[in-house]
This record gives sequence, C-alpha cells and structure tokens, in this order.
Amino acid sequence: MQDFILSHYNWFKALHLISVISWMAGLLYLPRLFVYHADADKNSELSETLKIMERRLLRLIMNPAMIATWIFGACLVWANTDLLHQGWMHAKLTMVILLTVFHHVLARWRKTFVKDANKRNAKFYRRVNEIPTALMIVIVIMVIVKPF
Repeated sequence: MQDFILSHYNWFKALHLISVISWMAGLLYLPRLFVYHADADKNSELSETLKIMERRLLRLIMNPAMIATWIFGACLVWANTDLLHQGWMHAKLTMVILLTVFHHVLARWRKTFVKDANKRNAKFYRRVNEIPTALMIVIVIMVIVKPF
C-alpha cells in the first residue's frame, strides 16, 4: 500500500488539498450561519431554514471533508514518515488537531440551535469565525515556509 501511495503521491496530495479547502469552507461558513441564527427569532421561518442549512453543511460537507482530510493526510505521512521528524509538521498537526476540536465545538453549538437553546449573541459568533482563519494561516506558513 505504501508503494501505491508513493507512486501516486501527487494525487494523494491533491485529494488532501481538495478536502482541506472543502473543510475550511465549512469551518468559515458555519459560524457565519450562527451569526444570522443568533439574531433570528426562535421558531421563525428563518430559524428553521438555518437549522436545515447548518445540519446539511455539517453532515454533508464538513464531516466528510474533515474525514477525507485526515485520511489523505495520514496516507501522505505514512508514505513519507520522515515528515514526522520535522518541527514544522508537529506545528501543523497541532493546528489541524485544534481545527478538529473547533469542528466538534461547532457541531455541539449547532445542537443548541436545534433545541432553540442558544445563549450566545451574534457578536460572539463573529469573533469565533476568526479562529479557523488564524489556524489556517499558521498551517499554510508551516507547510510552505517550513520555518523549523
């Protein structure tokens, strides 16, 4: 299997990057939906529409993209284990773990909206929306610049 991945390494990299882009789109969009949802009246048509949009975004795009990101990334590392001996990769993996935690936090917050139990305001979700951007910046710098 390792030989297969090595001989198709660029394909695995491309699939990893496609997965990351899809996942990031969701990580940036779901908090924005929460901004609108926090301002919507409970049980309103808008609130119910946002519940559907949030569920579909999380289940149909974000969850599969996160899983694919991890699978293709793991394949790349498995095919080239020397990556694990580089400091930039440790930093990148730490940021990816934080993105995964953030993903799960968003999923939990979505459940509070489903129950009409959200207590946070739109301003909170606007600020939270910056978290994936900050983590992405660090990840891109680690992968491209490899500062250590």
